[in-house]
Amino acid sequence: MTPTFDKIHLKFRLNSNHYNAEELQEVAYSLVKEGAPYEKVMGDFLIDWLDGKDYIKVKTSGSTGQPKLMRVSKQAMVNSSIATGDFFKMKPGQTALLCLPTHYIAGKMMLVRAMILGLDLDFVDPTTRPDFDLNKTYDFCAMVPLQLTNSLSSIKRIKTLIIGGAAISKPLEEAIQGLKTKIYATYGMTETVSHIAVKAMNGKRKMDYFKVFPKVKISQDDRGCLVIDAPKVASGQLVTNDVVKLHSSSEFELLGRIDNMVNSGGVKLFPEQIEAKLTDHIKERFFIASEPDEELGEKLILILEGDKNNLKSSVFKKLEKLEVPKKIYMVPQFKETATGKIQRKETLKLVRKEVL
Repeated sequence: MTPTFDKIHLKFRLNSNHYNAEELQEVAYSLVKEGAPYEKVMGDFLIDWLDGKDYIKVKTSGSTGQPKLMRVSKQAMVNSSIATGDFFKMKPGQTALLCLPTHYIAGKMMLVRAMILGLDLDFVDPTTRPDFDLNKTYDFCAMVPLQLTNSLSSIKRIKTLIIGGAAISKPLEEAIQGLKTKIYATYGMTETVSHIAVKAMNGKRKMDYFKVFPKVKISQDDRGCLVIDAPKVASGQLVTNDVVKLHSSSEFELLGRIDNMVNSGGVKLFPEQIEAKLTDHIKERFFIASEPDEELGEKLILILEGDKNNLKSSVFKKLEKLEVPKKIYMVPQFKETATGKIQRKETLKLVRKEVL
């Protein structure tokens, strides 16, 4: 029988303590009243989860626009938890670590997975360098790439790690190849209540493409963007703005965002693919964008974070002719979301102010 959102697994523990629903509600009130800022947010979520309603309101990350509140079905979150548990063969009593902020869906889902699957969940301050118990081994954890980068020396304490929120860079991908920890990139969004596809990033299990969970169907629209049919976690088909290449009925390659795509001289260019080629050669944070051009229609530009441009032309030697940026702009500090994603459109506004 499928678990329901109004039940808490008997083996669920939070920071080693067992709680039933009534006791957990008291813990939530205590966190809100006396906890650190990140604990207050967690307490608010637990109160919402235990309030008897069949939905909660979740804030989107704001990486492609202004953050917004949307209703999410609690049962969809339960179903997502079960899908993740089935894929990673998670069992009641296993240990998990929450080091993501619970403002957003990824952090909330770690709590829901623990309550539904019966995990022993520890939570810590969701900083960019998580400070967790190095004498303890965790079966499961979720991080963003920057947290993984800052935790490479201690990540061996985690058996299975999922990464979301941003792409794993080439240098980071290379750095994790010798690790015993099983590391997976995830694909998902608030609308799909966390991930609906994963991609193993290291070891013998390493995958070339994202693979969707069972009962998730994928297709493309006339723009080449991914269309998701996942009735257990989302009502109706979800049309994304992610341009993909389908490699099978359950596997896809992520090419880039349609709203980032640049048409330069009739050639469609995806900034994300160009950025992947440059990652090894540019130390500063950067991204590729475009601006109008009389001859090409659009031309590529490179936005660098910082005050000085010390790039040499050799960094572009692996790029095709049309992939080479025609201009380089400096921005002292990028605009970003609360989860650390670069807000490209907002950062570009800073560039235009500098130019004007």
